[in-house]
Amino acid sequence: MPPKFQTHRLEFPPELAGRRLDQALATLLPQYSRTRIQRWIEDGAVRVNGLAPRARDVVVGGEAATVEARLHLADFLRHALRLTGTHVGCEHGVCGACNVMIDGRSARSCLTLAVQADGVNVETIEGLTERNAIVELQREFVARNALQCGYCTPGVLVTVAELLVRGKPSRAQIREALSGNYCRCTGYHAIVDAIEAVAARHLDAKP
Repeated sequence: MPPKFQTHRLEFPPELAGRRLDQALATLLPQYSRTRIQRWIEDGAVRVNGLAPRARDVVVGGEAATVEARLHLADFLRHALRLTGTHVGCEHGVCGACNVMIDGRSARSCLTLAVQADGVNVETIEGLTERNAIVELQREFVARNALQCGYCTPGVLVTVAELLVRGKPSRAQIREALSGNYCRCTGYHAIVDAIEAVAARHLDAKP
């Protein structure tokens, strides 16, 4: 008779997002050694969505995601996770349309390999919107017509989200921060005005 196996369904909590599968399983199953967990993965005893993943697979949104070594983070976010707010423009790290937050710093996802996201916190424009981190900026951009085609806007908002954490920037500092974000529509004046207005409100709100 063939051997019998027990089947258990494991739910990955959000705090394990970005962790390697072997690391995530070690956290969920502390009663088992890492050597045993590694052997389960290698033997195909661990399956995710019907597939036998590898130890270096990444847990994203509660699921283990296989990442090819040469896949860029921008393509992984857009095509594997369907987070299409991250736009791809020049693919040379020049235009800034692909900016995402990596551990709280804006970074070019077109120049970052997806495997480099192992163990770090990646936040896209969708994540910033969901936690209301940029709601004031979004409203001010609409009020001041600081966007037209909108293709550059997600990358601009990610850049500015990091900038405003540091305090109230001057217009010159805002323009310097935006020097890595190309906008072919607005001429930047409305964008700078919107950012300056939000920064002023933040400063006034501090005791």
